[in-house]
Amino acid sequence: MIELTYRPRGVCSQLIYIAIDDAGETIEDVAFYGGCAGNLLAISKLLKGASVDKTIELLEGNPCGPRPTSCTDQLTKALREAKSQVKAG
Repeated sequence: MIELTYRPRGVCSQLIYIAIDDAGETIEDVAFYGGCAGNLLAISKLLKGASVDKTIELLEGNPCGPRPTSCTDQLTKALREAKSQVKAG
């Protein structure tokens, strides 16, 4: 399992924890610290077992109100970083 704690930028959430399988294909766990608690908890539950690539495809570039990024957009950056650890390792 690849685990990563990511510090998002430009959003209310202060940390994103993710765990993906060793192959970098499946999300095993997601937790947001800070931000819109109910929504982010629901997103975390929905993403367990989801495809990393499909999640990136669906959520990348999502804005939050007037902000050009969102917690889910920042999650895609964390997922890409975790995937790069799979390739490097």
